[in-house]
Amino acid sequence: MESFKVRIWSLTKRTDAKGYQLRWFVGDEPQSESFDLKAMGDGYRSRLVAAKTNGEPFDTETGEPVSWKSVPATLEPEQDPGPTCYELAVKYVDMKWPHAAGKSRSSIAESLAIIVPTLTSDIAGRPDKQTLRDALYQWAFNTVARETEPSEKTAKAIAWIESASVRATALAKAEMARKGLEAISVLKNGRPAAAKTFARKRATYTNYLSYAVELELLPANPLSRIQWTLEKVEDVVDPRVVANPKQVRAILAKVREHDPRYVAFFGCMYFALMRPAEVAKLNVSQCTLPKTGWGRLDLEESAPRAGAQWTDDGQTHEDRSLKHRSKKTVRPVPIPPEHVRLLSKHIEEYGTAPDGRLFRSRRAGAGILSESTYGRVWKDARTKALGEKAKTPLAKRPYDLRHAGVSLLLAAGVDPAEIAARAGHSIEVLLRVYAKCIDGKSKAQNKKIDDALADDATEDEDDTEGE
Repeated sequence: MESFKVRIWSLTKRTDAKGYQLRWFVGDEPQSESFDLKAMGDGYRSRLVAAKTNGEPFDTETGEPVSWKSVPATLEPEQDPGPTCYELAVKYVDMKWPHAAGKSRSSIAESLAIIVPTLTSDIAGRPDKQTLRDALYQWAFNTVARETEPSEKTAKAIAWIESASVRATALAKAEMARKGLEAISVLKNGRPAAAKTFARKRATYTNYLSYAVELELLPANPLSRIQWTLEKVEDVVDPRVVANPKQVRAILAKVREHDPRYVAFFGCMYFALMRPAEVAKLNVSQCTLPKTGWGRLDLEESAPRAGAQWTDDGQTHEDRSLKHRSKKTVRPVPIPPEHVRLLSKHIEEYGTAPDGRLFRSRRAGAGILSESTYGRVWKDARTKALGEKAKTPLAKRPYDLRHAGVSLLLAAGVDPAEIAARAGHSIEVLLRVYAKCIDGKSKAQNKKIDDALADDATEDEDDTEGE
């Protein structure tokens, strides 16, 4: 029997058991449904309310809209239409979670939080873009966070995406799959995404769609049929951020005045071309620091910041191998006498953490040094050292010290293969990323070519005279 008379109550917390209960009436028949999570109940309720608002008849026996029982003509009555794109994303996250690093978990959630909202129907009540992304990134696409009760704002956003998300099978159409590519091709500010950023997010999207193929929801990955050309955005180091040795030393001098325990930390990025996450894990056992001459650092580990919500132990940083390297890979980096002295003095004055790390936080029991802490020190010292030039991009971030170090070696004519090995790059990446820094030395390179051509011309003349 059908009825248009529907009264739906608010979701209430159960007093006799864990979870929530929704009660409503269809005609004079009472209906109820229980849910483990509030967000699930809110989502179900919003779908009932939407059906009532649209004037749909309800079945007095099941309590649900009659349309929910109807089966598309293309499907057999017993055939399951399959999960929505949102449900598939949650399932994909849970599949990847146990074996993924914290940084990878965060990256997957970030990408899906951008893609999934585009794979929806036009249903009223859509939350603003940032609210929806936050709800997905911070709660729905975090396996651990999803076990906790979401905020009211998050629950409403999740309820909407549950109702609006199209079936994953719809992604078989290139037109629908293309929406995800369009979403990740631009940044929040509307500017085109850099090639590296787009490639990272596209990799997640590709794997998500491949998972749908694995579950037999799609016959093939639709991205293989989509023609896509990303607007060209240069992924190279801006020469304006590269400081020269005099400027670097001026900033380090101000760091020494502000807090001398950070001088050697920043020195590692400049003299040894290290990433901040690598410096954070530098152990005294990896340092060869002779009294005179060059020393060596044998780099083995990294401590990238993933965020406490993405790691298994709840720590902000996680122990990882060197970037793009397998475990137990060692990257030896020769360091000049000036850097040897900085590290030796640091160890002499400040010692090491219990596990041998040279740099540690003053708080939380000698934990990993935080980016916010050394970032404040750098900002203050840079402002004082550069004066008016502090208003430019010059050495704006501590990471720019690494760029300055690589650029210095390139300008000095060091073999690119050697520089790439020390920096932990491939030669191809080194030459591409630092292309403009190399171009800045074109006059000197042209002079070398002129000299070589002049020498060849002289040799030819001598050979002619000999004949």
